[in-house]
Amino acid sequence: MKKLPIEFYEQTDVVEVARTLLGKIVVTRIAGALVKARIVETEAYVAMVDKASHAYAGKRTARNEAMYARGGTAYVYICYGLHRMLNVVTNSVGIPDAVLIRGAEPLAGLDVMARRTGRDAQAPAITRGPGNLARALGIEKEHTGLSLLGNCIYLADDGFIHPPELIGVSKRIGIDGAGEDAALPYRFYTRGNRFVSAAPVK
Repeated sequence: MKKLPIEFYEQTDVVEVARTLLGKIVVTRIAGALVKARIVETEAYVAMVDKASHAYAGKRTARNEAMYARGGTAYVYICYGLHRMLNVVTNSVGIPDAVLIRGAEPLAGLDVMARRTGRDAQAPAITRGPGNLARALGIEKEHTGLSLLGNCIYLADDGFIHPPELIGVSKRIGIDGAGEDAALPYRFYTRGNRFVSAAPVK
């Protein structure tokens, strides 16, 4: 298993990055605990032109500053004052493209995930949906801005090849306020995987 190199994150097409992240592994080493999960659901957010992006029209605040960092940076924000959301920043410095990791299938550290979430280790909800996933991984707001090339949080490739016919594409979830951009086909998921969040796919 190898960490994804900086070149992967610096790609200029964030939608394609979101697609190719399916099957990759997200790894965390937090508070002495190692956790691994295979990514099964992602959403792309396209810099300044995407009305669903936190950086739409060049908006830049203390909250989203990590989006403007170099590709390969973690962007973590809090949704509804409760849920941590792990995003992967891509592209170059100053271009705030990002991919939200929405769901992943547990591979290692299930006992840790169960303790962190208070859920049964075999329950799909343990890592289904971005809030549950981040909690299971031990992700906190303090991790925003962290390099994904380090050892605390990183993405890796173990040689797994994701069958193209199993890649589902749909509009993103929960962004109805983004106008016509809410219908963009920027969500990718593994068809039939029980760790994909339950939501309409059209």
